[in-house]
Amino acid sequence: MGGVGLFSLPSSSSSPPRLSSSVSLCGAVVAVVLVLISNGPAVCDGGKTSTFVRKVEKTIDMPLDSDVFRVPPGYNAPQQVHITQGDLVGKAVIVSWVTAQEPGSSVVLYWSNNSKQKKVAKGKFQTYKFYNYTSGYIHHCTIRNLEFNTKYYYVVGLGHTIRKFWFMTPPAVGPDVPYTFGLIGDLGQSFDSNKTLTHYERNPRKGQTLLFMGDLSYADNYPNHDNVRWDTWGRFIERSAAYQPWIWTAGNHELDFAPQIGETKPFKPYTNRYHVPYKASNSTSPFWYSIKRASAYIIVLASYSAYGKYTPQYKWLEEEFPKVNRTETPWLIVIMHSPWYNSYNYHYMEGETMRVMFEPWFVQYKVDVVFAGHVHAYERSERVSNIAYNIVNGQCTPVNDQSAPVYITIGDGGNLEGLANNMTEPQPSYSAYREASFGHAIFDIKNRTHAYYSWHRNQDGYAVEADSLWFYNRYWHPVDDSTSV
Repeated sequence: MGGVGLFSLPSSSSSPPRLSSSVSLCGAVVAVVLVLISNGPAVCDGGKTSTFVRKVEKTIDMPLDSDVFRVPPGYNAPQQVHITQGDLVGKAVIVSWVTAQEPGSSVVLYWSNNSKQKKVAKGKFQTYKFYNYTSGYIHHCTIRNLEFNTKYYYVVGLGHTIRKFWFMTPPAVGPDVPYTFGLIGDLGQSFDSNKTLTHYERNPRKGQTLLFMGDLSYADNYPNHDNVRWDTWGRFIERSAAYQPWIWTAGNHELDFAPQIGETKPFKPYTNRYHVPYKASNSTSPFWYSIKRASAYIIVLASYSAYGKYTPQYKWLEEEFPKVNRTETPWLIVIMHSPWYNSYNYHYMEGETMRVMFEPWFVQYKVDVVFAGHVHAYERSERVSNIAYNIVNGQCTPVNDQSAPVYITIGDGGNLEGLANNMTEPQPSYSAYREASFGHAIFDIKNRTHAYYSWHRNQDGYAVEADSLWFYNRYWHPVDDSTSV
Protein backbone atom coordinates (compact mmCIF):
# COMPACT_ATOMS: atom_id res chain seq x y z
CA MET A 1 0.00 0.00 0.00
CA GLY A 2 2.93 2.33 -0.59
CA GLY A 3 2.01 5.85 -1.61
CA VAL A 4 -1.57 5.47 -0.36
CA GLY A 5 -3.27 7.93 1.99
CA LEU A 6 -5.75 10.76 1.87
CA PHE A 7 -4.00 12.61 4.66
CA SER A 8 -1.68 11.98 7.58
CA LEU A 9 -3.15 10.33 10.65
CA PRO A 10 -4.49 12.94 13.07
CA SER A 11 -3.50 11.15 16.24
CA SER A 12 0.18 10.85 15.36
CA SER A 13 1.19 14.39 14.49
CA SER A 14 0.40 18.02 15.24
CA SER A 15 0.95 19.07 11.63
CA PRO A 16 -2.20 19.67 9.58
CA PRO A 17 -3.30 16.74 7.43
CA ARG A 18 -2.10 17.21 3.87
CA LEU A 19 -4.08 16.20 0.83
CA SER A 20 -2.42 13.79 -1.59
CA SER A 21 -2.15 14.73 -5.28
CA SER A 22 -3.07 11.25 -6.51
CA VAL A 23 -4.98 8.60 -4.60
CA SER A 24 -6.30 5.32 -5.83
CA LEU A 25 -9.88 4.38 -4.97
CA CYS A 26 -8.71 1.37 -3.00
CA GLY A 27 -6.13 3.44 -1.15
CA ALA A 28 -8.73 6.07 -0.32
CA VAL A 29 -10.98 3.50 1.31
CA VAL A 30 -8.10 2.12 3.36
CA ALA A 31 -7.03 5.62 4.43
CA VAL A 32 -10.52 6.59 5.51
CA VAL A 33 -10.75 3.45 7.65
CA LEU A 34 -7.35 4.19 9.18
CA VAL A 35 -8.34 7.77 10.00
CA LEU A 36 -11.56 6.64 11.67
CA ILE A 37 -9.67 4.12 13.75
CA SER A 38 -6.96 6.59 14.76
CA ASN A 39 -9.45 9.33 15.63
CA GLY A 40 -11.85 7.14 17.59
CA PRO A 41 -10.21 4.62 19.90
CA ALA A 42 -13.50 2.82 20.42
CA VAL A 43 -16.47 2.46 18.07
CA CYS A 44 -19.86 2.35 19.75
CA ASP A 45 -23.21 4.05 19.74
CA GLY A 46 -22.24 6.67 22.31
CA GLY A 47 -18.54 7.31 21.73
CA LYS A 48 -16.06 6.32 24.39
CA THR A 49 -16.05 6.36 28.16
CA SER A 50 -12.39 6.23 29.15
CA THR A 51 -11.14 3.11 30.86
CA PHE A 52 -8.59 5.15 32.78
CA VAL A 53 -9.37 4.98 36.51
CA ARG A 54 -7.92 7.74 38.65
CA LYS A 55 -6.70 6.69 42.08
CA VAL A 56 -9.46 7.30 44.62
CA GLU A 57 -8.20 9.99 46.96
CA LYS A 58 -9.67 13.01 48.62
CA THR A 59 -9.12 16.39 47.02
CA ILE A 60 -7.41 18.56 49.64
CA ASP A 61 -6.80 22.30 49.59
CA MET A 62 -3.23 23.45 50.03
CA PRO A 63 -2.60 24.95 53.50
CA LEU A 64 -2.28 28.70 53.79
CA ASP A 65 1.47 28.47 54.47
CA SER A 66 2.13 26.68 51.17
CA ASP A 67 4.94 28.13 49.08
CA VAL A 68 2.56 28.80 46.17
CA PHE A 69 0.71 31.29 48.40
CA ARG A 70 3.88 33.10 49.48
CA VAL A 71 3.56 36.87 49.92
CA PRO A 72 6.37 38.55 47.94
CA PRO A 73 9.03 40.12 50.18
CA GLY A 74 9.40 43.86 50.64
CA TYR A 75 7.27 46.66 51.97
CA ASN A 76 3.96 47.01 50.11
CA ALA A 77 5.19 44.63 47.41
CA PRO A 78 2.67 44.10 44.59
CA GLN A 79 1.04 40.69 44.74
CA GLN A 80 -1.64 38.75 42.81
CA VAL A 81 -0.35 40.26 39.57
CA HIS A 82 -2.36 39.21 36.52
CA ILE A 83 -3.08 40.45 33.02
CA THR A 84 -5.86 40.13 30.51
CA GLN A 85 -6.61 41.55 27.08
CA GLY A 86 -7.48 45.24 27.31
CA ASP A 87 -9.21 45.99 24.02
CA LEU A 88 -10.97 44.28 21.13
CA VAL A 89 -7.97 43.24 19.03
CA GLY A 90 -5.05 42.65 21.41
CA LYS A 91 -3.16 45.96 21.32
CA ALA A 92 -3.94 46.71 24.97
CA VAL A 93 -3.41 44.85 28.24
CA ILE A 94 -5.12 45.31 31.61
CA VAL A 95 -2.54 44.89 34.39
CA SER A 96 -3.97 44.19 37.86
CA TRP A 97 -2.31 43.77 41.25
CA VAL A 98 -2.84 44.23 44.98
CA THR A 99 -0.85 46.14 47.57
CA ALA A 100 -1.44 45.32 51.22
CA GLN A 101 0.00 48.07 53.43
CA GLU A 102 -1.03 51.23 51.53
CA PRO A 103 -2.26 52.21 48.06
CA GLY A 104 1.17 53.04 46.72
CA SER A 105 1.49 53.84 43.04
CA SER A 106 -1.02 52.74 40.40
CA VAL A 107 1.49 53.51 37.65
CA VAL A 108 2.90 50.81 35.36
CA LEU A 109 6.32 51.35 33.79
CA TYR A 110 6.70 49.40 30.55
CA TRP A 111 8.90 49.07 27.48
CA SER A 112 9.23 46.82 24.48
CA ASN A 113 12.02 44.41 23.81
CA ASN A 114 12.72 46.36 20.63
CA SER A 115 12.82 50.03 21.62
CA LYS A 116 13.88 49.98 25.31
CA GLN A 117 12.19 53.40 25.62
CA LYS A 118 10.33 53.35 28.92
CA LYS A 119 6.74 54.57 29.05
CA VAL A 120 4.23 54.94 31.85
CA ALA A 121 0.53 54.18 32.12
CA LYS A 122 -1.58 55.42 35.00
CA GLY A 123 -4.27 53.29 36.59
CA LYS A 124 -6.59 53.44 39.56
CA PHE A 125 -7.12 51.46 42.72
CA GLN A 126 -10.19 50.33 44.63
CA THR A 127 -11.08 48.40 47.76
CA TYR A 128 -14.11 46.48 48.93
CA LYS A 129 -15.51 44.98 52.11
CA PHE A 130 -17.14 41.59 52.42
CA TYR A 131 -18.62 40.70 55.79
CA ASN A 132 -15.66 40.97 58.21
CA TYR A 133 -13.01 41.17 55.47
CA THR A 134 -11.47 44.31 53.97
CA SER A 135 -9.51 43.89 50.77
CA GLY A 136 -6.08 45.25 50.01
CA TYR A 137 -5.68 48.04 47.47
CA ILE A 138 -6.63 46.53 44.11
CA HIS A 139 -4.97 48.30 41.18
CA HIS A 140 -6.04 48.15 37.54
CA CYS A 141 -4.07 49.85 34.77
CA THR A 142 -4.63 49.54 31.02
CA ILE A 143 -1.60 49.79 28.76
CA ARG A 144 -2.72 50.87 25.28
CA ASN A 145 -1.33 51.29 21.76
CA LEU A 146 1.01 48.32 21.97
CA GLU A 147 2.68 46.80 18.94
CA PHE A 148 1.54 43.39 17.77
CA ASN A 149 3.76 40.34 18.18
CA THR A 150 6.12 42.11 20.57
CA LYS A 151 7.60 41.25 23.94
CA TYR A 152 6.99 43.86 26.62
CA TYR A 153 8.44 44.19 30.09
CA TYR A 154 6.49 45.91 32.83
CA VAL A 155 7.17 47.04 36.38
CA VAL A 156 4.67 47.60 39.19
CA GLY A 157 5.20 48.82 42.76
CA LEU A 158 7.00 52.05 41.92
CA GLY A 159 7.97 54.00 45.04
CA HIS A 160 8.15 50.99 47.33
CA THR A 161 9.03 47.43 46.28
CA ILE A 162 9.13 47.04 42.52
CA ARG A 163 8.43 43.80 40.71
CA LYS A 164 9.17 43.14 37.04
CA PHE A 165 7.25 40.88 34.63
CA TRP A 166 6.79 40.46 30.87
CA PHE A 167 4.22 39.44 28.26
CA MET A 168 3.91 38.89 24.51
CA THR A 169 1.29 40.71 22.47
CA PRO A 170 -0.50 38.57 19.89
CA PRO A 171 0.13 38.77 16.15
CA ALA A 172 -2.12 41.14 14.21
CA VAL A 173 -5.60 39.80 13.60
CA GLY A 174 -5.64 37.75 10.40
CA PRO A 175 -7.05 34.59 8.85
CA ASP A 176 -3.94 32.39 8.76
CA VAL A 177 -2.24 33.48 11.97
CA PRO A 178 -1.25 30.45 14.08
CA TYR A 179 -1.98 30.82 17.78
CA THR A 180 -2.22 28.52 20.80
CA PHE A 181 -4.79 28.78 23.58
CA GLY A 182 -4.69 26.97 26.89
CA LEU A 183 -7.94 25.87 28.54
CA ILE A 184 -8.63 25.45 32.26
CA GLY A 185 -11.85 25.57 34.29
CA ASP A 186 -12.93 25.24 37.91
CA LEU A 187 -9.39 25.50 39.22
CA GLY A 188 -9.58 26.23 42.95
CA GLN A 189 -6.48 25.91 45.12
CA SER A 190 -6.04 22.27 46.04
CA PHE A 191 -3.00 20.06 45.54
CA ASP A 192 -4.71 18.86 42.35
CA SER A 193 -5.11 22.49 41.24
CA ASN A 194 -1.36 22.89 41.57
CA LYS A 195 -0.80 19.79 39.43
CA THR A 196 -3.13 21.17 36.75
CA LEU A 197 -1.38 24.53 36.57
CA THR A 198 2.05 22.87 36.60
CA HIS A 199 1.06 20.54 33.76
CA TYR A 200 -0.21 23.48 31.76
CA GLU A 201 2.99 25.45 32.32
CA ARG A 202 5.20 22.50 31.33
CA ASN A 203 3.19 21.27 28.37
CA PRO A 204 5.61 21.41 25.41
CA ARG A 205 2.75 22.70 23.24
CA LYS A 206 2.95 26.09 24.92
CA GLY A 207 -0.28 28.01 25.44
CA GLN A 208 0.07 31.73 24.67
CA THR A 209 -3.22 32.85 26.24
CA LEU A 210 -5.41 30.97 28.69
CA LEU A 211 -9.17 30.75 28.30
CA PHE A 212 -10.61 30.27 31.78
CA MET A 213 -14.09 28.74 32.04
CA GLY A 214 -15.06 30.16 35.43
CA ASP A 215 -14.99 29.14 39.12
CA LEU A 216 -11.77 30.71 40.29
CA SER A 217 -10.92 30.65 44.00
CA TYR A 218 -13.83 28.72 45.58
CA ALA A 219 -13.63 31.15 48.50
CA ASP A 220 -17.38 30.71 48.96
CA ASN A 221 -16.77 27.12 50.10
CA TYR A 222 -15.27 28.46 53.33
CA PRO A 223 -17.13 29.87 56.36
CA ASN A 224 -18.53 33.32 55.61
CA HIS A 225 -17.09 33.16 52.06
CA ASP A 226 -13.60 33.67 53.47
CA ASN A 227 -12.14 36.28 51.12
CA VAL A 228 -8.61 35.55 52.29
CA ARG A 229 -8.91 32.67 49.86
CA TRP A 230 -9.33 35.17 47.03
CA ASP A 231 -5.91 36.55 48.00
CA THR A 232 -4.22 33.16 48.19
CA TRP A 233 -5.68 32.17 44.82
CA GLY A 234 -4.43 35.39 43.23
CA ARG A 235 -0.91 34.66 44.47
CA PHE A 236 -1.19 31.04 43.35
CA ILE A 237 -1.97 31.83 39.69
CA GLU A 238 0.42 34.79 39.43
CA ARG A 239 3.19 32.56 38.12
CA SER A 240 1.17 32.16 34.90
CA ALA A 241 -1.36 35.01 34.84
CA ALA A 242 1.30 37.72 35.23
CA TYR A 243 3.00 36.58 32.02
CA GLN A 244 0.14 35.69 29.69
CA PRO A 245 -3.44 36.94 29.49
CA TRP A 246 -6.13 34.90 31.20
CA ILE A 247 -9.50 35.49 29.55
CA TRP A 248 -12.12 35.41 32.30
CA THR A 249 -15.55 33.80 32.49
CA ALA A 250 -17.74 34.13 35.58
CA GLY A 251 -18.93 30.89 37.20
CA ASN A 252 -21.38 30.13 39.99
CA HIS A 253 -18.61 30.27 42.61
CA GLU A 254 -18.06 33.92 41.67
CA LEU A 255 -21.61 34.84 42.74
CA ASP A 256 -20.72 35.29 46.43
CA PHE A 257 -24.36 36.06 47.20
CA ALA A 258 -24.77 35.56 50.94
CA PRO A 259 -27.75 37.43 52.40
CA GLN A 260 -27.43 35.47 55.64
CA ILE A 261 -24.31 37.52 56.42
CA GLY A 262 -25.57 40.71 54.81
CA GLU A 263 -23.88 40.27 51.41
CA THR A 264 -26.55 40.88 48.78
CA LYS A 265 -24.49 42.24 45.87
CA PRO A 266 -23.59 39.32 43.57
CA PHE A 267 -20.09 38.96 42.13
CA LYS A 268 -18.59 41.62 44.42
CA PRO A 269 -15.10 40.08 44.95
CA TYR A 270 -14.86 38.93 41.33
CA THR A 271 -15.77 42.26 39.73
CA ASN A 272 -13.45 44.18 42.02
CA ARG A 273 -10.49 41.92 41.33
CA TYR A 274 -10.86 40.81 37.70
CA HIS A 275 -11.52 43.46 35.08
CA VAL A 276 -12.28 42.64 31.43
CA PRO A 277 -12.57 44.83 28.29
CA TYR A 278 -16.33 44.42 27.92
CA LYS A 279 -17.01 47.96 26.68
CA ALA A 280 -14.76 47.38 23.65
CA SER A 281 -17.37 44.97 22.25
CA ASN A 282 -20.31 47.23 23.16
CA SER A 283 -21.34 45.02 26.05
CA THR A 284 -23.08 46.62 29.00
CA SER A 285 -21.73 44.09 31.49
CA PRO A 286 -18.36 42.49 32.35
CA PHE A 287 -20.03 39.07 32.35
CA TRP A 288 -20.48 38.85 28.56
CA TYR A 289 -18.11 40.30 25.98
CA SER A 290 -15.96 39.39 23.00
CA ILE A 291 -12.37 39.77 21.84
CA LYS A 292 -10.38 39.06 18.70
CA ARG A 293 -6.99 37.43 19.15
CA ALA A 294 -4.86 36.38 16.19
CA SER A 295 -7.19 34.26 14.00
CA ALA A 296 -9.83 33.66 16.67
CA TYR A 297 -13.02 35.47 17.60
CA ILE A 298 -13.86 34.63 21.20
CA ILE A 299 -17.30 35.21 22.68
CA VAL A 300 -17.68 35.01 26.47
CA LEU A 301 -21.20 34.32 27.78
CA ALA A 302 -22.68 34.52 31.27
CA SER A 303 -24.49 31.44 32.55
CA TYR A 304 -25.61 33.32 35.69
CA SER A 305 -26.90 36.52 34.17
CA ALA A 306 -30.30 36.84 32.49
CA TYR A 307 -30.31 35.55 28.92
CA GLY A 308 -34.00 35.37 28.04
CA LYS A 309 -35.42 37.17 25.06
CA TYR A 310 -34.92 40.95 25.15
CA THR A 311 -32.52 40.82 28.09
CA PRO A 312 -29.28 42.80 27.64
CA GLN A 313 -27.20 39.64 27.13
CA TYR A 314 -29.65 38.26 24.55
CA LYS A 315 -29.77 41.51 22.60
CA TRP A 316 -25.99 41.88 22.71
CA LEU A 317 -25.40 38.36 21.37
CA GLU A 318 -28.03 38.83 18.68
CA GLU A 319 -26.06 41.84 17.43
CA GLU A 320 -22.67 40.27 18.06
CA PHE A 321 -22.81 37.20 15.81
CA PRO A 322 -23.36 39.18 12.57
CA LYS A 323 -20.19 41.17 13.36
CA VAL A 324 -17.99 38.09 13.09
CA ASN A 325 -16.03 38.22 9.83
CA ARG A 326 -14.74 34.71 9.15
CA THR A 327 -12.44 35.99 6.40
CA GLU A 328 -10.63 37.96 9.13
CA THR A 329 -11.07 35.67 12.17
CA PRO A 330 -11.94 32.18 10.85
CA TRP A 331 -12.11 30.49 14.26
CA LEU A 332 -15.28 31.24 16.22
CA ILE A 333 -14.96 30.11 19.85
CA VAL A 334 -17.54 30.49 22.62
CA ILE A 335 -16.74 30.06 26.30
CA MET A 336 -19.20 29.85 29.18
CA HIS A 337 -19.46 28.14 32.54
CA SER A 338 -22.45 25.79 32.53
CA PRO A 339 -22.32 23.17 29.72
CA TRP A 340 -25.24 22.59 27.36
CA TYR A 341 -24.39 18.96 26.57
CA ASN A 342 -23.44 17.00 29.68
CA SER A 343 -23.79 13.27 30.33
CA TYR A 344 -22.72 13.33 33.97
CA ASN A 345 -25.20 13.19 36.83
CA TYR A 346 -23.75 16.41 38.18
CA HIS A 347 -25.38 19.66 37.06
CA TYR A 348 -27.37 17.61 34.59
CA MET A 349 -29.35 19.84 32.17
CA GLU A 350 -28.55 23.03 34.11
CA GLY A 351 -27.55 24.68 30.82
CA GLU A 352 -30.71 23.61 29.02
CA THR A 353 -32.63 26.89 29.10
CA MET A 354 -29.64 28.82 27.76
CA ARG A 355 -29.19 26.20 25.05
CA VAL A 356 -32.81 26.61 23.96
CA MET A 357 -32.33 30.37 23.68
CA PHE A 358 -28.99 30.51 21.88
CA GLU A 359 -28.28 27.22 20.10
CA PRO A 360 -29.99 28.18 16.80
CA TRP A 361 -27.56 31.08 16.49
CA PHE A 362 -24.58 28.79 17.20
CA VAL A 363 -25.64 26.61 14.27
CA GLN A 364 -26.57 29.49 11.97
CA TYR A 365 -23.20 31.19 12.46
CA LYS A 366 -21.23 27.92 12.48
CA VAL A 367 -19.47 28.20 15.82
CA ASP A 368 -16.42 25.92 15.75
CA VAL A 369 -16.18 24.95 19.41
CA VAL A 370 -17.80 25.74 22.76
CA PHE A 371 -15.82 25.36 25.99
CA ALA A 372 -17.54 25.14 29.37
CA GLY A 373 -16.70 24.15 32.94
CA HIS A 374 -18.95 23.57 35.98
CA VAL A 375 -18.93 19.73 35.80
CA HIS A 376 -15.73 18.56 37.48
CA ALA A 377 -14.71 16.13 34.78
CA TYR A 378 -13.90 16.03 31.08
CA GLU A 379 -16.22 15.46 28.14
CA ARG A 380 -16.16 16.11 24.39
CA SER A 381 -19.22 15.92 22.17
CA GLU A 382 -19.71 15.23 18.51
CA ARG A 383 -21.09 17.99 16.31
CA VAL A 384 -24.74 17.90 17.26
CA SER A 385 -27.70 20.24 17.46
CA ASN A 386 -31.12 20.04 19.02
CA ILE A 387 -32.98 22.91 17.41
CA ALA A 388 -35.73 21.17 15.42
CA TYR A 389 -38.19 20.79 18.29
CA ASN A 390 -41.22 23.09 17.99
CA ILE A 391 -43.34 21.81 20.92
CA VAL A 392 -45.59 19.65 18.72
CA ASN A 393 -43.29 17.72 16.37
CA GLY A 394 -41.62 15.51 18.99
CA GLN A 395 -38.16 16.06 17.45
CA CYS A 396 -36.38 16.54 20.74
CA THR A 397 -33.33 14.30 20.31
CA PRO A 398 -29.90 15.74 19.37
CA VAL A 399 -28.93 15.00 15.77
CA ASN A 400 -25.62 15.06 13.95
CA ASP A 401 -25.13 18.52 12.48
CA GLN A 402 -21.96 19.57 10.68
CA SER A 403 -22.89 23.24 11.15
CA ALA A 404 -22.92 22.81 14.93
CA PRO A 405 -19.99 23.25 17.29
CA VAL A 406 -18.15 20.61 19.26
CA TYR A 407 -19.02 21.05 22.95
CA ILE A 408 -16.17 20.46 25.39
CA THR A 409 -16.60 20.38 29.17
CA ILE A 410 -13.34 21.06 30.96
CA GLY A 411 -14.35 21.81 34.55
CA ASP A 412 -11.56 19.53 35.71
CA GLY A 413 -9.06 22.00 37.15
CA GLY A 414 -8.82 20.25 40.52
CA ASN A 415 -10.85 22.14 43.10
CA LEU A 416 -11.76 21.10 46.65
CA GLU A 417 -15.18 19.71 45.66
CA GLY A 418 -13.50 16.80 43.87
CA LEU A 419 -14.29 14.89 40.72
CA ALA A 420 -17.67 14.26 39.11
CA ASN A 421 -17.35 10.51 38.59
CA ASN A 422 -21.01 9.49 38.27
CA MET A 423 -22.05 9.31 34.62
CA THR A 424 -25.42 8.78 32.98
CA GLU A 425 -25.80 5.37 31.37
CA PRO A 426 -25.88 4.44 28.62
CA GLN A 427 -23.51 7.04 27.22
CA PRO A 428 -25.59 9.24 24.90
CA SER A 429 -24.85 9.30 21.20
CA TYR A 430 -23.76 12.94 21.27
CA SER A 431 -20.93 12.15 23.72
CA ALA A 432 -17.68 11.30 21.93
CA TYR A 433 -15.33 10.96 24.91
CA ARG A 434 -15.69 11.38 28.66
CA GLU A 435 -13.43 10.80 31.63
CA ALA A 436 -13.50 11.67 35.32
CA SER A 437 -10.00 13.07 35.73
CA PHE A 438 -8.37 16.42 36.42
CA GLY A 439 -6.45 18.15 33.63
CA HIS A 440 -6.19 20.95 31.08
CA ALA A 441 -6.42 21.31 27.31
CA ILE A 442 -4.69 23.05 24.40
CA PHE A 443 -6.35 24.47 21.28
CA ASP A 444 -3.59 25.00 18.72
CA ILE A 445 -4.72 26.96 15.64
CA LYS A 446 -2.55 26.21 12.61
CA ASN A 447 -4.27 28.22 9.87
CA ARG A 448 -7.77 29.10 8.68
CA THR A 449 -8.72 25.47 8.03
CA HIS A 450 -7.08 23.36 10.76
CA ALA A 451 -6.60 23.45 14.52
CA TYR A 452 -5.19 20.71 16.71
CA TYR A 453 -6.85 20.05 20.05
CA SER A 454 -5.51 17.95 22.92
CA TRP A 455 -6.61 17.21 26.48
CA HIS A 456 -4.01 16.27 29.10
CA ARG A 457 -4.80 14.49 32.36
CA ASN A 458 -2.68 15.32 35.40
CA GLN A 459 -1.57 11.72 35.94
CA ASP A 460 0.37 11.55 32.66
CA GLY A 461 3.64 12.99 31.42
CA TYR A 462 3.50 16.61 30.30
CA ALA A 463 3.36 15.80 26.59
CA VAL A 464 0.87 12.91 26.78
CA GLU A 465 -2.46 13.48 25.03
CA ALA A 466 -5.32 11.58 26.66
CA ASP A 467 -7.78 12.86 24.04
CA SER A 468 -7.07 14.69 20.80
CA LEU A 469 -8.46 15.48 17.39
CA TRP A 470 -8.07 17.74 14.39
CA PHE A 471 -10.67 20.47 14.17
CA TYR A 472 -11.75 21.41 10.66
CA ASN A 473 -12.97 24.98 10.46
CA ARG A 474 -16.74 25.22 9.93
CA TYR A 475 -16.47 28.17 7.55
CA TRP A 476 -13.38 27.37 5.49
CA HIS A 477 -13.18 23.58 5.63
CA PRO A 478 -16.47 22.10 6.92
CA VAL A 479 -15.41 18.47 6.62
CA ASP A 480 -16.80 15.88 9.01
CA ASP A 481 -14.37 15.70 11.95
CA SER A 482 -16.37 13.35 14.15
CA THR A 483 -14.40 10.71 16.03
CA SER A 484 -16.98 8.00 16.72
CA VAL A 485 -19.30 6.15 14.40
